[in-house]
Amino acid sequence: MERAPWLFWGVVVFLFSPICEGKVHYHKWKINYQSWAPDCMQVQVISINGKYPGPTVRAQVGDTIVVELDNQMATENVVVHWHGIRQIGTPWNDGTPSMSQCAINSGETYIYRFVVEKAGTYFYHGHYGLQRSAGLYGSLIVDPAGKEPFSYDGELSIILNDWWHKSAYEQAIGLSSNPFVWVGEPHSLLIEGRGKFNCTTVSADNSNTCNTTHSQCSPHVLRVKQGKTYRLRIANVASLSALNFLIQGHKMTVVEADGHYLEPVEVDNLDVYSGESYSVLITANQDPANNYWAALNVRGRLPKTPTGLAILNYLPNPSAELPTSPPPPSPLWNDFAYSKALAKKLVALKGHEEVPPRQSHRQLVFLNTQNKINGFLKWAINNISLVPPPTPYLAAMKYKIRNAYDTTPPPDVYAPRNYNITVPPPNPNATEGNGVYVLRMNSVVDVILQNANTLTPNNSEIHPWHLHGHDFWILGYGDGVFDPAKDPKKYNLVNPPLRNTAALFPYGWTALRFKADNPGVWAFHCHLEAHLFMGMGVMFAEGIERVGRIPRSSMGCGLTRNKFMRHP
Repeated sequence: MERAPWLFWGVVVFLFSPICEGKVHYHKWKINYQSWAPDCMQVQVISINGKYPGPTVRAQVGDTIVVELDNQMATENVVVHWHGIRQIGTPWNDGTPSMSQCAINSGETYIYRFVVEKAGTYFYHGHYGLQRSAGLYGSLIVDPAGKEPFSYDGELSIILNDWWHKSAYEQAIGLSSNPFVWVGEPHSLLIEGRGKFNCTTVSADNSNTCNTTHSQCSPHVLRVKQGKTYRLRIANVASLSALNFLIQGHKMTVVEADGHYLEPVEVDNLDVYSGESYSVLITANQDPANNYWAALNVRGRLPKTPTGLAILNYLPNPSAELPTSPPPPSPLWNDFAYSKALAKKLVALKGHEEVPPRQSHRQLVFLNTQNKINGFLKWAINNISLVPPPTPYLAAMKYKIRNAYDTTPPPDVYAPRNYNITVPPPNPNATEGNGVYVLRMNSVVDVILQNANTLTPNNSEIHPWHLHGHDFWILGYGDGVFDPAKDPKKYNLVNPPLRNTAALFPYGWTALRFKADNPGVWAFHCHLEAHLFMGMGVMFAEGIERVGRIPRSSMGCGLTRNKFMRHP
């Protein structure tokens, strides 16, 4: 006897019914510019519902987050990236313009809807132009459905950032100019959107724009009680700076990074690169009669920015009672051996994280270089500087739209293979491109990030690399040129940490491994704002045929606008 078709569809509806889902968390955001004084200097920041930083988004594993984003900026498009959220089944909501979606035009509303599948400390930020540098960011926290492998009495959360007084527009124009105009080192370092600029350096004509007594730049306060242990969630959204965080008189035990558990390791201070997030445990075990500094310093660049400060406030002491001793120092800014040793201490918690496959199916070797194109300063990977096309890759590949992007495969390795990483490139010229690395679905991919000298002699920079849509295992770090015959033998295949962001140190290499198991098109790029803006990134695609129907609301630009937006 033939089964009634309604029975089959009834089972499908039941299995995928919202009844089986977690809670839905609805947020309505109005995005606009707002006058603010993050470091006591009055500037324009991008605010959410009139506030800076943006509101904390919090949910539990399996819950759905819905954000109705109303772009009220009169002259600017916008997108928001949910950093660390894999967007499984919703790749169009990754929040990358010209990659996963069209930018949200001025006056338009877009609805982000996605499920959070993994507990951890995350954040969100603008991914259009330099909007992260303009202040568009906030915390995103996902709680587990059950217990965690560590305990604590209370929870605190901070976002770290660097800050300039020049607008994102001014910065972008300088980056796009010939000759190149550099904004310079940050004016301030912010902890939870608050810092302190020396207003005495401001000219008399602008003295009314800088006020050290402004409530918006009073130090952020971390309130604790003596004897209690706290989970401090830390995320770095910096546009340029690698940062080192420490708390006066207190040890920190690192237990989580980028949403994955780590073997607990006690540290005096913690390097936090742009795009990284951590959970550390701190115990309020010092003299409760005092307050203590939480301090933030620049790593990897000659520091020209004052220390960022917050207050660890032992209740019931007044939060305005400043510590009497000076802030603790961080390691020397160029002590890269210290930074590498610290990075190697962070390994996966046994029994809680998946171990990597023993072998990969494909190896990509990406040479990071600073270059020029027609006299304009650029960054490039294997001599190609990424310029995303007007039509989002995701829709172009899903619907096989012709002439939307360069279909020529980009190179898997750099040439020539004897490239000297210790000197500026003899031929600095690169080319622009927007090709895609097409990965076989469910294949295992190794990426070797190879650093090199910039156009300036004796200079190589830290590049924090972030992968959208996936987490990767950090298999190892090394100095000099990666040796494909010898260096893989040194890989950590036992307990490497799973991350979504990894540091590439000067004149060295970093080896990553990931599974291409998330249908979509995903950006992989340096998380420094200027570097991605100037072309330091690549695109990965996998399982495009498995991507569901893309909402029209994400395709109102480029060739998709003509193809899909003619009729309602």
